[in-house]
Amino acid sequence: MSNPISPEGFEKLRAEWEHLFREVRPKLLEEIAAAAAQGDRSENAEYIYGRKKLREIDRRLRALDGKISRSTVVQGVRRDDKIYLGARVTLRRQGAAAAMVVRIVGNDEIDPVEGKISRESPLGLALLGHAPSGRIAVDTPRGRMEYDIEAVHYD
Repeated sequence: MSNPISPEGFEKLRAEWEHLFREVRPKLLEEIAAAAAQGDRSENAEYIYGRKKLREIDRRLRALDGKISRSTVVQGVRRDDKIYLGARVTLRRQGAAAAMVVRIVGNDEIDPVEGKISRESPLGLALLGHAPSGRIAVDTPRGRMEYDIEAVHYD
């Protein structure tokens, strides 16, 4: 199953994989070898911790491999008739003074602090395919929320 992702999100996954595989893992292997050379491994905390850390890194590398292999890089499509993945949307909730800006991204790029929301989130689902203006209603755990779409940009 394919997972759409922006070029930036794909590069971020790839860079993390490269960093772990080319820098972190080799250093850790050296540390484990040095700890193993100290003697009895069964009571060697540095050796035991190093092996545990190596398993965590290898697990993360396998997870990244899976994400990267399932990813389909989607370029920002500029169309005026609908909202698509990669859109940066300015929304104003009914009755709110301040607007909020969200960017619709693939599942591996979600970052609420930066306003990056999943295409599969309730808000993402309401926005995808909608006209770049008008009002949307979103069912959330807090109840139904209505938003006015003020602007849509693709960068």
